[in-house]
Amino acid sequence: MKRSLLSLAAGVLLAMPGLLQAAPKTKHAAAPVAPTPPQEIVLRHALSGPPLDALATLVVRFNDNEAKLKSGAGRIVLEDVQGVTDRARLPHLALFDQDDALAMFGTRPRFLPLSVVMKTGKQSFDAKAFYPQVFDAVDDLAGRMVALPLALSVPVLFYNKTAFTQAGLNPDTPPKTWWEVQEAAGKLREAGWKCPLTSSRFAWIHVENIAAQHGEPITLKEGKQDRLAINNMVNVKHMALLTSWQKSLYFVYSGPGREGDERFAQGECAMLTGESSLYALLKRLQPEFPLGVAALPYYDDVYGAKPKQVLPDGAALWVLAADKKPQRQVIARFIAFLMRPEVQRDWVRATGFLPMTPAAMQALRESGLSPAILAEAEARLMMQKRDAARTKSGFGKSRIRAILDEEIEYVWGNQKPPKAALDAAVARAAPILAPMTAKP
Repeated sequence: MKRSLLSLAAGVLLAMPGLLQAAPKTKHAAAPVAPTPPQEIVLRHALSGPPLDALATLVVRFNDNEAKLKSGAGRIVLEDVQGVTDRARLPHLALFDQDDALAMFGTRPRFLPLSVVMKTGKQSFDAKAFYPQVFDAVDDLAGRMVALPLALSVPVLFYNKTAFTQAGLNPDTPPKTWWEVQEAAGKLREAGWKCPLTSSRFAWIHVENIAAQHGEPITLKEGKQDRLAINNMVNVKHMALLTSWQKSLYFVYSGPGREGDERFAQGECAMLTGESSLYALLKRLQPEFPLGVAALPYYDDVYGAKPKQVLPDGAALWVLAADKKPQRQVIARFIAFLMRPEVQRDWVRATGFLPMTPAAMQALRESGLSPAILAEAEARLMMQKRDAARTKSGFGKSRIRAILDEEIEYVWGNQKPPKAALDAAVARAAPILAPMTAKP
């Protein structure tokens, strides 16, 4: 009986093959795949005014381009150093002058050479595309570009045209030599100006550039090592002249950084030796503040002087904390974006910083800027690099400038004569230069 029941059950199953098929699966809607969030890259800066507006605009343009990528998109996030409480926390990128490293980070952090980042990010990068003087401002001893020279300037002489007129000076004929500056400062003093001349970034302008203009190297080889050579005759002569001007109240020392900029902008001082990019800010004060700008003066009684041979310097874009490959890829694309001629053109026009490449200069010409001004700028930037003209990039350079600033303070305080102060700076810089030039 049991067997017949089993046989009957089997027959029923064979007669109804649909019963042997698996029950249909219930269909569920596939869960949506969440898009990968963009790789955020923090860029710390200390900009304000038109330069900040220009940078923010470029960042928006780049981020919009990145949003169109199917994968691996990134996003640049600006970080104002004024709002950072923990400055030791390093951002991925930073736009800053090496001399301002302590203010930006509380230390002098390590950085990744730009050439290495571009290689990791598989972005084409030709260092030969840069102007020689621009490249020289950010290369290391191995000839590698360590940062993007995005915000460089050359030293110039600014002057208040109204002050010149009041002092009986021709506002359309600025002084070309330091002796003419002395004459102008005397007349300004007689006309009632308590600050005929001041300066910003003193070590760069009045030590490094004075040496470069007059064929004096900043460093010299001694065996296998470099030594600082700023205690030469031209630099000692210049410091002695400025010391005499300080005593005569022709020159007022405002500080080692950019303290003189504000004094000049407020009309307190009649002349300023400062960075060319300051023009973009100062010109907004016209016509209440009629502005004159001229080349950095020089000594016409020094044999072989080349007054146009000045050293560009300023803020560059440094890669600080990008250990992961995706981060470097986004940064490399951002650098490539900033290198586009049309992007450089917009940046230079908005900020007054130097163009980095001949392609950018051509874009500026096509935009209608003064051909004469562009030709003058290009002539300076095209000058071939002089390896001994400056200490190489890296935070050793800012440490040496800090030493110079300290020693020069003794001069203004009448505690050391110029020669003794420069000699002391050379001696103090020796331990810094030694590891920079030692072979591994």
